[in-house]
Amino acid sequence: MPSSMSIGGFRMSHSSPWFIWALLSAVFAALTAILAKLGVQGVDPDLATLLRTVVVIVALSGLVVVTGKWRSPSDLSVSTLLFLALSGLATGASWVCYFRALKIGEASKVAPVDKFSVVLVAVFAFLFLAERPSARDWLGICLIAAGVVLLAVKR
Repeated sequence: MPSSMSIGGFRMSHSSPWFIWALLSAVFAALTAILAKLGVQGVDPDLATLLRTVVVIVALSGLVVVTGKWRSPSDLSVSTLLFLALSGLATGASWVCYFRALKIGEASKVAPVDKFSVVLVAVFAFLFLAERPSARDWLGICLIAAGVVLLAVKR
């Protein structure tokens, strides 16, 4: 596979493994929105979130065990456990809000607004992780923000 490709005169690099994983994440996130919208019909969104979480726990447990990646949590540092626990709480809160939004909104609008997280990640990474996106990166981030505003504004 070539390390980059050109679309409309723009070169897109995909030589790094992170790009493939990120692209797969986007595909699965899109499927998540559609499948969740179908699944949340006729059920409380909090119950739907719980059922989805159980499936995630079972699937990931199997993956970790089968691939031999299990480590005892007692082997991990306190800071690692703390940040993973906080991340888990944030994930749970995000999922609860997402399923509630899908229950009452259109998937084609809910999912893109949910992706405003891309903008927030860039801002938080700048503030807390000392990451410095380029001007071109900030332009893309601003375009995502503008798209969310367009979706949110009523006609």
